[in-house]
Amino acid sequence: MASGPYCPHCQLFAPTYQTLYEFYYTSSVSGVPFEKEYDIRFGTLDCLANGDLCTAHEITAYPRTIIYKNGEKLDFVGGAKSMDVVSGMIEKALEEEEPGTRPKELLLPEPEATESPDPTKARSSDAEAEEAEKEDTTASKTSVLKSEEKTKPAKPTVTPNKEGASVPLTAESFQELVTMTQEPWFIKFYAPWCHHCQAMAPNWQQMAKEMKGRLNVGEVNCDVESRLCKDVRLKGYPTILFFKGGERVEYDGLRGFGDLLQYAEKALDICEGIKDVDAASFAELEKTEDVIFVYFYDQATASEDFQALERLPLSLIGRAKLVKTDDPELYDRFKITTWPRLIVSREGRPTYYTPLTPREMRDTHMVLSWIKSVWLPIVPELTASNAREIMDGKMVVLGILNREDKDSFTGALHEMKEAANDWMDKQIQAFQLERQNLRDAKQLRLEEAEDRGDQRGVRAAKNIRINMDWADRKQVAFAWVDGTFWQRWIRTTYGIDTKDGDRVIINDEDNRRYWDQTINEYNIVPSRVSILETLSKVTSNPPLIKPKLTISAFEKVFFDIKMNFIEHPYLSIGCIAGIAFGIFSWYRGNQRRNRLPFKLDETLPIRELKDGLLGNTANGKKD
Repeated sequence: MASGPYCPHCQLFAPTYQTLYEFYYTSSVSGVPFEKEYDIRFGTLDCLANGDLCTAHEITAYPRTIIYKNGEKLDFVGGAKSMDVVSGMIEKALEEEEPGTRPKELLLPEPEATESPDPTKARSSDAEAEEAEKEDTTASKTSVLKSEEKTKPAKPTVTPNKEGASVPLTAESFQELVTMTQEPWFIKFYAPWCHHCQAMAPNWQQMAKEMKGRLNVGEVNCDVESRLCKDVRLKGYPTILFFKGGERVEYDGLRGFGDLLQYAEKALDICEGIKDVDAASFAELEKTEDVIFVYFYDQATASEDFQALERLPLSLIGRAKLVKTDDPELYDRFKITTWPRLIVSREGRPTYYTPLTPREMRDTHMVLSWIKSVWLPIVPELTASNAREIMDGKMVVLGILNREDKDSFTGALHEMKEAANDWMDKQIQAFQLERQNLRDAKQLRLEEAEDRGDQRGVRAAKNIRINMDWADRKQVAFAWVDGTFWQRWIRTTYGIDTKDGDRVIINDEDNRRYWDQTINEYNIVPSRVSILETLSKVTSNPPLIKPKLTISAFEKVFFDIKMNFIEHPYLSIGCIAGIAFGIFSWYRGNQRRNRLPFKLDETLPIRELKDGLLGNTANGKKD
């Protein structure tokens, strides 16, 4: 058996393999011990300690149970399979080696059993076998139903939000109703004197009314319950939080009635649990959802993995859908060969969470960090709530589209999505090419050092790390904005009149600059050719097209000084220290000159020149 010490599937399969080995080596054939009747040996291979050997035998995943004959691979079973599957492979090999020596029916022990099953308890007739099979089928169906019932969240015994109103909560009732229960709650923390809280109050009450009998809605007056609000660690008023089972997530969207209601509806959907989907239901889901996170699992996935998965849904409320699956058809579609695995499908385009170790798969903070980096659609709509997330730290291809013109809008958005997909494909190819070039350069250094017999050079070449961190590269994102709704902002920021038709700009928010024309000085339009040709010129270093500024030239001077301080703090401090030292040296020299009894450029009288600066001090004789 080929395995890894930190592989959870290997750890799960180890008792099965050990029991199988003990079963065979303690058995006999016609009174002859098994080990004397058959020339077969059992062993294990640690692929972490013997990686080269596993690579040589093309072992790409483990656990893997392999039968070798005369050094050649005869058959294998991949994954943590049940004992009867592995035993079937062994029985087939033994029968081919010595035909007629193996029993037609083999009674196998349970994993970790201390003794072999009693052969006298074997089923003696076909009728009994059929009856037992029926009982097993009925039992399996019952167990499946029970397991399905377990996966479904328990329905609340008390109807939530009976009155259809926001419930005022105190520190005591908050702990009793929210903290100590599994019931979901949507709660706002406010202060009566807060103008934003006063403006939101009617929308909050209307949302609570719409959620009657479905979702608990509450509110906390922080002037009265100051200790509770301090424990929650609020940053301002109003703060809206969604609670469930001791966990919470902050609502950071708009405060209109429709926005609050939409979030509450999606929160209820997530509270129903992570749905298990097959290929057909996933295809239906793709028709309505732009972003879907898919968790792939198999029968060997540990309970700790599912517990880590259950901690993710709250953070995805209002962002994306999270489902799980063990459908082989979806395995094949997304080329999944190891379990568990997490991917995101954005309009059918998969992006993979690359870490695979159990620790990384169960690290909630690490997984959430990756989720937040990919939870936007390929071409999201720019709104007030997501503008910072989309624009900051990236170069954004922003389509200014007219939603009211259906035909033009559909075609322009399609071109934007095609351009985004083409750009991502090119970036992936460039990334892979750069990585391969770095690997080739490392290999050349290693081979050159080996040819010279330079052991120090060999070690230095092996220690070269290939850093392909995406964080060091300027990311390019795509988005679109409703030109009619945001026409004033577009006109004042970019100088574009939305009445002139659909346009595209490439915005660099970090440097307060943008491009709205191609290299031939034509306006950039929603066309993949126009976008991609201009984007390649803009992302070169330095840009081949002169940018325009979103701020005045005077503001740009101070902005550049500020950015230099942020990007190069030590250099900036050194420059300031140098300037300060220069000013101090000039001032000190000026003070020293002012203390002299005369100026150095003044002409002294002839007599003083004869007598010297201190007078005539000679002791010579005077007549």
